[in-house]
Amino acid sequence: MISIRNLSLQRGGRPLLDNINLTIYAGQKVGVTGANGAGKSSLFSLLRGELHQDAGDIDIPARLSIAHVGQETPALELPAIEYVMDGDAELRDIEAQLEHAHQQDDGLRIGTLHARYESIGGYTARARAAQLLHGLGFPAHEQGNPVNTFSGGWRVRLNLACALMCRSDLLLLDEPTNHLDLDAVVWLEQWLRSYAGTLLLISHDRDFLDSVVDAIANVEHRKITLYKGNYAQFETQRAAHLALQQAAYDKQQREIAHIQDFIRRFKAKASKARQAQSRVKALSRMETIAAAHVDSPFHFAFASPDKAPNPLLRLEQVTAGYGSHIVLQNINLTLVPGTRLGLLGRNGAGKSTLIKLLARVIKPLDGTRLEGTGLKIGYFAQHQLEQLRPDDNALQHLQRLDPQAREQQLRSFLGGFGFVGEDALRPVRPFSGGEKSRLALALLVWQRPNLLLLDEPTNHLDLAMRDALSFALQEYEGALVVVSHDRHLLRTTTDSLVLVADGGVEVFDGDLDDYRDWLLQSRTAKTAPPATDEPVKSAPNTRTAGERKQQKRLEAEQRNLAAQQRRPLEKQLSELEKKMERLSNESQALETTLADPQLYDAGNKERLKQLLKQQAQLRESLSTAERQWLEASEALQGAATTE
Repeated sequence: MISIRNLSLQRGGRPLLDNINLTIYAGQKVGVTGANGAGKSSLFSLLRGELHQDAGDIDIPARLSIAHVGQETPALELPAIEYVMDGDAELRDIEAQLEHAHQQDDGLRIGTLHARYESIGGYTARARAAQLLHGLGFPAHEQGNPVNTFSGGWRVRLNLACALMCRSDLLLLDEPTNHLDLDAVVWLEQWLRSYAGTLLLISHDRDFLDSVVDAIANVEHRKITLYKGNYAQFETQRAAHLALQQAAYDKQQREIAHIQDFIRRFKAKASKARQAQSRVKALSRMETIAAAHVDSPFHFAFASPDKAPNPLLRLEQVTAGYGSHIVLQNINLTLVPGTRLGLLGRNGAGKSTLIKLLARVIKPLDGTRLEGTGLKIGYFAQHQLEQLRPDDNALQHLQRLDPQAREQQLRSFLGGFGFVGEDALRPVRPFSGGEKSRLALALLVWQRPNLLLLDEPTNHLDLAMRDALSFALQEYEGALVVVSHDRHLLRTTTDSLVLVADGGVEVFDGDLDDYRDWLLQSRTAKTAPPATDEPVKSAPNTRTAGERKQQKRLEAEQRNLAAQQRRPLEKQLSELEKKMERLSNESQALETTLADPQLYDAGNKERLKQLLKQQAQLRESLSTAERQWLEASEALQGAATTE
């Protein structure tokens, strides 16, 4: 149990948390919510001992193992899987002690350490690390690559894998879904559900919170209030709480007005002076109830585009890729005003390639691209945040787009994105990721595009800004194409889902729950979805009954063919799993034998030598079987295509 009592914290001279009381029980999964800057990350720093409170107490059980995601990833030559295994500090410590004990020929110490190594799952640690990497999107053939060969987003995933590798009692995760695609988010949900320790999770993803947590700690107005249930239940409880607070406030305001009116009318009359004075004292003793405020600081909307050609954009038999590397083929896509597409697909399948193709960032390698007269594209991608000028402020960025606009008009517009007053004049350089994203979106909205392309627009945005973006997109009149791991945004802003898989682009016949189930099933069965030659249309399900029947027949044939190709690999996987279980059992039995102190007597030297040799052979066999299992799994899933 973690107990926080009467805690207060100041940062930069201003109060951040004030008189906090909070109890977290062992095994509880708590979502920590609140606006950016409310104090959520500072709470994590307090729990890790990196910050010290100004008042109050934090009671954390002794020897509690705390895991969190590191902010930096050194540019190491170390293989990725070894880097992840470093997350289990006790495992690495025992391995180091074992090596030293072997050098000292300390048989008793070797036996004791082997027993401990077995008890913490040391012999299956590499397989555990490989499964974490696989779940977070690392193909088996890349897990041995050096850490310094991965990009920044993939290094963040490596740090997350390290935190999950740690056999912790308390897991602190701060926005873990940033830099993840929807496939990895769904996998992480499943992993966190089965996590046996206590979880504190900072997230602005409603669906992720709903799936994982059983309580919400909401940080607001320098207080932390704990609500039972997931995020949806929290919203209902909070709305009821705010309604009661507002009703109490209104009642108190009426009572205050009545008392003040009595004082004003009778204070001067001698016969009523004592009663009036009594009411003055009552008024001074009254504890004022604050009015309930739920207003969002963000208010903006997309203005109607100047032009709306129909169609806006058409791709016919287009091939997309980079140089000689083909990523997608036979793309047939028509976008008209009102088209609202959400792009689905595994990491590396080609979603970003498709959206770059639509945005003119890359040109078709083959096929035809037809643009309507007056097409105006608005494109949001994470790399665009790096193109903001660090020494300019938000107002200057907007003035550069529209030099003729009045300053007051621009400042009012920026206020809707949270850049109020002097905030609009602060240089961009010290901006947080959320502030940069808000500014990039503001610049996009001002330009009034008729085709809006959004590639993970919610990264770094808090719930209030995500809600504001969702509301604005619902009223947007142009065509919209979105790539996002935020399922709430996809549900509320798109009408059709498109699957990018196996080098093609096709309509996904289902909703996001169906897609989640498909991801989980394909992970379990290690199968890929059947590909079709159907072109994407601006409206879903426009095929005739005969075409749908023919399509179903083709899909059934493809499933049968795929099943025939899978069977040998599935059989190999089953055999390897049995072999790994047998080797693991033999290793455990051998560890029990090696833990016997009498084995290290001088008379048992030869037997000890044979057992240690047998142990080394078992380790090698188990490692080989694990590697073969990963390769077979990767073969079933299909080689991932890098974007």
